[in-house]
Amino acid sequence: MQQTVTTRVPGTTSNLGPGFDSLGIALGLANEVTISRSERTEHPTVFADAARSFFAAAKVVPFGFDWRIAGEVPQSRGLGSSVTVRLGLMHGLNALSGSPLERTALFELCADLEGHPDNAAPAAFGGFTVSRAGVETIRCEVAPALKFVLLIPDFEVSTPMARSILPDTIPRRDAVMSASNACRITAAFLTQRYELLRGSFGDGLHQPYRERLIPFLGSVIAAAEGAGAIGGFLSGSGSTICCITLENADAVAAAMLAASGNAGAFTLIRSADNSGATIL
Repeated sequence: MQQTVTTRVPGTTSNLGPGFDSLGIALGLANEVTISRSERTEHPTVFADAARSFFAAAKVVPFGFDWRIAGEVPQSRGLGSSVTVRLGLMHGLNALSGSPLERTALFELCADLEGHPDNAAPAAFGGFTVSRAGVETIRCEVAPALKFVLLIPDFEVSTPMARSILPDTIPRRDAVMSASNACRITAAFLTQRYELLRGSFGDGLHQPYRERLIPFLGSVIAAAEGAGAIGGFLSGSGSTICCITLENADAVAAAMLAASGNAGAFTLIRSADNSGATIL
């Protein structure tokens, strides 16, 4: 009987501006979650809830386990760190149990715990994804030439807090603008016509309200576009800012860092991950 398994789960960027709670991309940075059978039964809430959900869905008698996480996905920065933990744990427990659940079922369990599927879908399946609770995820691969330049500030943003500041209603014109931009983003990725992304990341759903949490959001995106980026957006609920480019990625990263004025910030340049969660 297998005793230890390690799962690689990519970090993600989600929302992509107007695709609130529905659009996401898996990135070439990841956490590795190692699960080993043991006598341990007490765990932090995020592990305990994920394990309980898995054992109930898989109809497997619960067993004790230890866990270890290694990798480069920072916590509470809008890069899907909680999904890497939940999905990595579930894939590990599933492998140790003889794989009773398929990848789609594990994704659905993870999305349910997250409360929204936009990070869980790309982490599970890789590439660019369009997801909605209760319906099949649409995905496509992302060309390696498209670079994602991440400005990662030196402060965290709590997702529950970032959601709590959003208004209950928005003006109709903001809703129309957001819907049309989200459609254009989806079309651009599905056809790999990435130049269509230019001017499409504006939204009226969350970024205007969350900018007070990341006050340099607008200036960082403007600086990136001035250096050649196609555009940019707040990654998830932040604090990371993601800009997309087909050229001059190093110059885009330097411009973003300078515009942030955040002394502890750093940048990463990555392509998309088209594989999703993978058992190592």
